[in-house]
Amino acid sequence: MTRTLSFLMVLTLALTACGSGKEAASRAALQKEADIGAIEQIEVTWHKASSTHDVNLMMTIWADDATATLGGETYSGKAQIRDFFANKAAPFRPENHWVSETPAYKIRVTVDGDKGTLYFECHYVDINTKQVVAVVSADQDVARINGKWLITRLVSATPALGG
Repeated sequence: MTRTLSFLMVLTLALTACGSGKEAASRAALQKEADIGAIEQIEVTWHKASSTHDVNLMMTIWADDATATLGGETYSGKAQIRDFFANKAAPFRPENHWVSETPAYKIRVTVDGDKGTLYFECHYVDINTKQVVAVVSADQDVARINGKWLITRLVSATPALGG
């Protein structure tokens, strides 16, 4: 009887351990999906900010010590990045009435713990002419900082056709 009881206890512990392993894997998969969704929101915020000329909104997706290489020039820290969007970026110029969008198939996200990457293309369409006036790519490193996913490094370029 003691052997049977011991066997049942060991079996119960083994099954519990297997179940908790599955639960942990399930939680990890759910967390990864949540992180991917949160990283993708950076792209959503980017396009909302550039379509509405909202520099303050744009700055909510940047880490304090981020770097951005835009138009061949590198800007370091939020103050320099803000100055670029406020004074140099074509989508934010008052005379430009553009809508910014990204084809869904041109978004790529990776996540590994508290770090990840985000790539998307910005297709800027002039509201008046309904023509694409600019296409720019944004290749970014992102990180979870104080619970929020933010851009830590961005390199922008003109994407190759067909990509």
